[in-house]
Amino acid sequence: MQEELKEYATFVTTNRDGNEIEMAVIDEFEFEHKNYVVGALIENETVNEDGLFIFKLKEAGDEIKVEKITSQVDYQKIAQAYMEMDN
Repeated sequence: MQEELKEYATFVTTNRDGNEIEMAVIDEFEFEHKNYVVGALIENETVNEDGLFIFKLKEAGDEIKVEKITSQVDYQKIAQAYMEMDN
């Protein structure tokens, strides 16, 4: 039996070492009137959903940009809200 492959929207960000990495969009959500995206690493043409990362979504005209959440306190609060939404 052949497994159906999911297609994901993707975006590119940089890791701590400054290397570009491609991530798949797993989910999008709103929290405190701001939009966020949940991303998973793409490794060897597969999406690794074992570790998920949350980014801010910013609209710049017709373009949507993904930004890192720099405050650890904010990140924890947003991640907690997302986990509670997911239940």
